[in-house]
Amino acid sequence: MINDKEDKSNWAIGGGVIIGLGVGFFFLAESALMFVGSILLGLGIGLLITSILSSRN
Repeated sequence: MINDKEDKSNWAIGGGVIIGLGVGFFFLAESALMFVGSILLGLGIGLLITSILSSRN
């Protein structure tokens, strides 16, 4: 069984959202849709990384 203290794959979701948020602030002056899109892209990348990391264990 995986110990929750050792499993840091869930951090990838939060990290992806934070990165998407940071990148989105650069696009906010151009378009609000690009801002939301970058947040969703960061979330999607975080989910992909989480699924890859959890399949390794």
